[in-house]
Amino acid sequence: MSTKIKVAVVGATGRTGKSVTDGLLGSDTDFDITALTRPSSLNNAANNELKNHGVRVVAANLTGPQDDLIQILTGIDVVISCIVYTNLDDQIPLAEAAKKAGVKRFVPCDFSTPAPRGVMILHDQKDDVLAAIQRLYLPYTVIDVGWWSQAAVPAVTSGKTDHAVTKPLNIVPGDGTVPIAYTDLGDIGAYVAKIIADPRTLNKKVFAYTEVLSTNQTTKLMEELSGETVVRDKLSVDEILQRIASARSALEKDPTDNIAKFTLVVNEYIYSWGVRGDNTPEAASYLGYLDFKDLYPGVQGKTMRTIFEEALQGKKGEN
Repeated sequence: MSTKIKVAVVGATGRTGKSVTDGLLGSDTDFDITALTRPSSLNNAANNELKNHGVRVVAANLTGPQDDLIQILTGIDVVISCIVYTNLDDQIPLAEAAKKAGVKRFVPCDFSTPAPRGVMILHDQKDDVLAAIQRLYLPYTVIDVGWWSQAAVPAVTSGKTDHAVTKPLNIVPGDGTVPIAYTDLGDIGAYVAKIIADPRTLNKKVFAYTEVLSTNQTTKLMEELSGETVVRDKLSVDEILQRIASARSALEKDPTDNIAKFTLVVNEYIYSWGVRGDNTPEAASYLGYLDFKDLYPGVQGKTMRTIFEEALQGKKGEN
């Protein structure tokens, strides 16, 4: 009988964290799962649901006494961080405790689109966390998953898909021809379960994605499936850059302006995947990522066609 892999998940009740936890629970690999949660959330409904599925839920203060974290992490093989994007730096004391506890693999909170430094402030913050991990010589795996497929569901003239549309992202960036790598939110966990059990991915970055489509291709697909006209706002490159510049200016005046930070993060993402083309297998390969499809050629996630069909049928997606 194979030994269980003991995994601790930070942020297990968030959208990405839930997908990760569900993927571990549904995997053929035998995982023993611990969810680390804020003390104030220990007995909330979401954590009680995790307990009902056999997940051990433990209160942990990431910025509290290091000895407490070391005690919690002792015996854990893999730590997976799905922390909220505003608290990325809290991963550094977590990593320091993981190193002292003998954790064998640390997965920081990336789970997004790849890019070189200097393109997205959020990606640079994640890269700074990785640098802190590497300074510790803590074994790690970075996992990026592209853009969520759910965010690509467009509006149609009848309003039939409105329930599934992420309205701020119902756009055509630039000319709409740039290829974009997508993953269904619900598939992230299954991909993660494969990656963290694989010795080939230790101290590597992995780009996990399901398919690559341009915005124009997703428009064509929805029009083919619905028989209707897709309604999307066109967003020029100049408009995207103006939004980025305005948000940066606002943050210079007030670094605590969370609305400006959110605006900056969203529009830098749009510029990166919608204009620059950073979110592609080719770009990821250049940046040193292993390709999930090369590692696991038989694994196939939910396609955009299926997601669009479900949206047209009124099914509620993961977003």
